[in-house]
Amino acid sequence: MKIDIEHFGLKDVPVDPETVFTFADGVAGFVDCKRFKVFHEEGKPTVFWLQSLDDPSVMFPIVAPETLDLEYQIELADTDCALLGLERAEDAVVVVIVYRDEAEGGKIAANTRSPIILNPINRRAMQKVLQEVHPTLLYRAR
Repeated sequence: MKIDIEHFGLKDVPVDPETVFTFADGVAGFVDCKRFKVFHEEGKPTVFWLQSLDDPSVMFPIVAPETLDLEYQIELADTDCALLGLERAEDAVVVVIVYRDEAEGGKIAANTRSPIILNPINRRAMQKVLQEVHPTLLYRAR
């Protein structure tokens, strides 16, 4: 399988099945987009991209929360674990979608209320919409 990655002007990019995650319920606002290729630009291993295989115009930049000094403790329901085929909590990988917040002068922001949960063992994924978020402040001295 090959895809075009419009954002980078790339044509006929080979898709390794080991880099494709399936979102049974799609992603918020894009419920018909169920298959996503995960990749990163060469030389930029901290920002990954979720490229839809179902709609080439849909792509999200994602990062590990730790990159932004965020720490998540997420409780997954049994139905979430079943959807992900998750047998052990340590197998889950949590990432957040980042975006440029034009209202804040173009600063980089993250969708912290709807992290993406990936199971790299079976390549199933979901977007977990958190009903309650209890922030913890982290102070760093410099």
